[in-house]
Amino acid sequence: MTSLWSAHLADRRPTEPLDGDTTADVVVVGAGLTGLWTAYYLLDADAALDVLLLDAGVVGEGASTQGLGACSADLAISAERVALAFGRDAALDLRAAMRDAVVEVGGALALEQVECGFGFGGALRVARSTAQVERLGELVATAPTWGDEWSLLDAAGAQEHVRVPGVKAGAWTPDCAVLDPARLVRGLLDVLLARGVRLAERTTAQRVSPHAVLTDRGTVRAPVVLTTVEAGVPGVATGRTLAAVPAHALATTRLDARAWGEIGLEPGVVVREAAHLPVQARRTADDRLLLTGAGHPSALDRALATLFPVADPAGALRWSGRLGVPRDGLPSVELDPASGLGGAGGFGASGVTAANLAGRTLADLACGVESSLVHLPWVGHRSPDWPPLGGAAVSLAMRAAARADAAESAGRRSRTAAAVLDRVPIG
Repeated sequence: MTSLWSAHLADRRPTEPLDGDTTADVVVVGAGLTGLWTAYYLLDADAALDVLLLDAGVVGEGASTQGLGACSADLAISAERVALAFGRDAALDLRAAMRDAVVEVGGALALEQVECGFGFGGALRVARSTAQVERLGELVATAPTWGDEWSLLDAAGAQEHVRVPGVKAGAWTPDCAVLDPARLVRGLLDVLLARGVRLAERTTAQRVSPHAVLTDRGTVRAPVVLTTVEAGVPGVATGRTLAAVPAHALATTRLDARAWGEIGLEPGVVVREAAHLPVQARRTADDRLLLTGAGHPSALDRALATLFPVADPAGALRWSGRLGVPRDGLPSVELDPASGLGGAGGFGASGVTAANLAGRTLADLACGVESSLVHLPWVGHRSPDWPPLGGAAVSLAMRAAARADAAESAGRRSRTAAAVLDRVPIG
């Protein structure tokens, strides 16, 4: 399904598929953002490396170019849960690394002169019910514990950023930027190709094994084999099992100055309601209102009518995709030195930023660099397997979240949602 961003890739000619057996120093299966950043930092560490990227389709067709284009420090798992599993210092390190990654993305793009509209605008969470106000208060109160910067805003303060009907409070952080994900992918790919990275598109990896990848076009042998596709490949070393969470997007037609005057949202700011099943929104460079969220596509229409009633849904562009979410919400980055097998994934809706951090980490692991990144708690982490009916668990969680949001909007409480979402992350 065509996304708003895909026009920036329409005139790109795909590379040829793999033409028989070959070798490389490092082969990366999956040329989405994680694979591209991994290749970038591998060459940054050793420009002489022979890096081969494999992609089953065409670069830019996957989840990397389907989302909001928000580069934020958020993860599906809370710092509190990371601390419970790995200790407070590990949680602090991961939070700092995610915040730094937002800055790193901007710095790398500036260095390589990749024009993709990257710009800091911050993120705003708005509360429209008493329960949402309480959640924002808890977020702001606990943020300093983990080094995060969130400021509590009253209704008037929130309305200075966006005029959402019925807003009671807001919370603001500067640690968020926006970009055009398709132009990011294309620009980063151009940089890599100019540096000698090889890319074989329309080449499907059928099996990954130590030091080799069997594809439908031939076998690639390499000391290091990294898998960066969310769907997974038989025999992959990381053993990740991810639930496919449906994600949807809606982009209005271009809104005029009067509509934007009523909405009051500036380009670069990411807005999210403090709901259990939140919808995020931003203003694009060409003056469209873009909304994304998990669950049912109709949730975006309801959010548009409720939060931005002046925006007309007629003629809106809509598309859908899926996000890979681990059972405990914590992504994984892994490399086994003995087999040379490794990979990364499970980023959910945090992929723009987490892909960069994971790519840097994989490059350090592959090149034997003893950096702080290789000691982050997601390195070597394996999330518990989803049960056979993991998809049903995710669907149940999303329905519980939607019911809780409806109850809170009506002034009622829902204790079920918090318990369910604590056990089943949804992106």
